[in-house]
Amino acid sequence: MSQKSPITTHVLDTSTGNPAAGLEVVLFQKTVGNDEIMISTKTCNQDGRVGDLISHSRVWTPGIYRLRFATGKYFSAKGQKTFYPHSDVTFEVDDTSSHYHVPLLLSPFGYSTYRGS
Repeated sequence: MSQKSPITTHVLDTSTGNPAAGLEVVLFQKTVGNDEIMISTKTCNQDGRVGDLISHSRVWTPGIYRLRFATGKYFSAKGQKTFYPHSDVTFEVDDTSSHYHVPLLLSPFGYSTYRGS
C-alpha cells in the first residue's frame, strides 16, 4: 500500500458542479529568511484531486506553506472570464506527523477553502 502525501488538495468548480480537472497547483514553503521555495507543481486529476504534492522521500518540516492554484489559466482554457489570475491558500504546518488536506471550492468570481481530513 502506498503512503499518502502529507499535503493533499481537492478542487471543485462550483460554477459547473464538477471537479476542476486539469487545474495546475504549485506548493511553496516559506524559508527562515522569509523567501519561498517551490516544492512541487502538479495538476488536478479527473476527480479534481492532487495526492502527491510532497514526495515520500522528502523530509518535510513544520512551517508556513502556500498552495497556488492557477485559476486564470484554468478558466481561460474553458473560455471563461475570471476575476482571479490565481488563488493562493497559505497555511501553517505545526505537526509533521499529521495529514493536511486543503480543499478549494472555486468559481470564476470567488473561492473558499477549509482544512479537510
